[in-house]
Amino acid sequence: MCGILGFAPSLDHRTLLNELEASSERLALRGPDAKGLWLSDDLGLAHRRLSIIDTSTSANQPMWDIHSRYGLVFNGEIYNYKELRAGLTLRGCVFQTASDTEVLLQLYMLDGEQMLDQLNGFFAFAIYDRESKELFLARDRMGIKPLVYSMNEFGFSFSSEVKALISFLPKKEVSQTALFSYLQLTYVPAPLTMIQGVFKLEPGHCMRVQCGKNPKFLNEPTAYYQLESGNKGISSVNTKDYLTAMSEMKALLRSSVQKRLVADVPLGAFLSGGVDSSIIALLASQDQKDFQTFSIGYADEVLFDESAYALEVADSIGTEHTVFDLKNEDLFEHYQAVLDYMDEPFADSSALAVYILSQKTRKHVSVALSGDGADELFSGYNKHAAEFRIDHPRLIDGALPLVKPLLNLFPKSRQSKLGNLNRKAERYLRGKNLSRRDRYWAWASILDEEDANYLLREKQSGQLQRLSDEAYGYKKLRERYLNTLSKGGDFNEVLLCDQRLVLSNDMLKKVDSMSMANSLEVRTPFLDHELVEYVNDLPSSFKINGTTRKKILKDSYRKELPASIFDRPKHGFEVPLLPWFTGPLRAKIENEFLNLDEIEADGIFNRGGVSHLLNQLFSKSPNEATGSIWALIAFQNWWKKL
Repeated sequence: MCGILGFAPSLDHRTLLNELEASSERLALRGPDAKGLWLSDDLGLAHRRLSIIDTSTSANQPMWDIHSRYGLVFNGEIYNYKELRAGLTLRGCVFQTASDTEVLLQLYMLDGEQMLDQLNGFFAFAIYDRESKELFLARDRMGIKPLVYSMNEFGFSFSSEVKALISFLPKKEVSQTALFSYLQLTYVPAPLTMIQGVFKLEPGHCMRVQCGKNPKFLNEPTAYYQLESGNKGISSVNTKDYLTAMSEMKALLRSSVQKRLVADVPLGAFLSGGVDSSIIALLASQDQKDFQTFSIGYADEVLFDESAYALEVADSIGTEHTVFDLKNEDLFEHYQAVLDYMDEPFADSSALAVYILSQKTRKHVSVALSGDGADELFSGYNKHAAEFRIDHPRLIDGALPLVKPLLNLFPKSRQSKLGNLNRKAERYLRGKNLSRRDRYWAWASILDEEDANYLLREKQSGQLQRLSDEAYGYKKLRERYLNTLSKGGDFNEVLLCDQRLVLSNDMLKKVDSMSMANSLEVRTPFLDHELVEYVNDLPSSFKINGTTRKKILKDSYRKELPASIFDRPKHGFEVPLLPWFTGPLRAKIENEFLNLDEIEADGIFNRGGVSHLLNQLFSKSPNEATGSIWALIAFQNWWKKL
């Protein structure tokens, strides 16, 4: 786990290579153990290392082969590197280190781009051929590790984070399509970033760049891997009986966990007390004695606190468990650090909880396993139950529209059980009559297009059309993520859409950023590509029915974990923002973050739209205003520091 950075200058901008070392300092938290720098006239490479496998200095990067032709900067872990190394040794390779980095380099030297199909792990890397002056870049199948890039008049640059590229951009302009999408989703979907002309390499993609006097793409980013589901035909997997599928799925998950226990540093696991993290902790504890698990508790917010469930699981499976009890002031103390670390606006407020959990866990271990990805694979979200209910309506559903007027009489807020129930009921009724694609986007968003449009400075009717005419236009971007959804299609299509949109752009972005901000490596066993492919091919009836979400996952481990964790309501790592916004943060929101005079002077947002949101926030029924205000705060904080 590391931070990588590279710059291939055009002939007229080679002096910018002098900025490379300073720019790499912006990645220092990703790799506190070592730093490396290599410069030539045509390319500079920089690396910040977090030592996990082969912690010796011989495994530092950039790493070169013995003839100094091929050089590599790499972020991630290759879990099957020992097997690959054995195969390479039979093919005549001689190794100087015990690292997975050298395995990756030598594999590329022999097999070129085809080596990607052999990798099991998570990664973002760049390999340079000094002879041909070609640069090859790739990102892992699921998008666990980030890679951003820009081609402009200064040259070609790439990095783990946007903030390390700032010195290599001729201008810093906000992408209006990215901003419009962000206001709805609270994150920026790939391939966009919030800066015009800077892009994310998408999951499962690779690309080649010719370095030299005038760097150029040898090919546009190309997919070497594509997530699919089993909807396109009857496969051998989805014709299996349920018990056989349970057995095979469990074997794949166990194998995945075992692969992710390889490390030369202390290792543990996050344990929230939910099904997903409990299963991962269970499997890890079966292979490692005195295994450590970690969770957080909310002392002041009973609605959000799950630490008792985590402790029950830890007692059941025999792990050395640590609970970090947090009060509201503990959370409040860290919000600015979270905002400041983000390389682009990101407004999933649970990032704050992940940040604190990572910070405290890092004092005990260098690597943590997590349960991320299971919700998107097995149907874990409340919206999945709602979508299933629309496809399989109950008799009572016919009466729901009659109660809709009554909902407006009661507050809508995430801060109380009744208010949250009312909020979700309204969203359900609003989405019920939409098309499948429109409903999916609406339930993935906190603002609809009209409200997002009202927040922008340009609020005339031509705004949406203008955004759609851009190279990565909003409507085209939206369609590319929704094209897996067909009218009356199988429920697996919804899960596949989540894996492509929500998982890589929100969940994995959050975990990578917040763990790296604390120099902690997080591994995600549910996202082993062999397991993902197997689960995606299972019938949706194995995953969800009228009463149960994540059916096959829960049924597989009911006898091995406490019964209490299986049927309780799902909670994410939600953070109680509303008490802050209406209490200690109110003055700062109104006078600094969202000062209306400054909003108008900046010319990005519409003063009236922001004022309307603030009024809603401080009303008795804030509904989704809390999320939108956090999104605006995250943007303003980023914009002022850019």
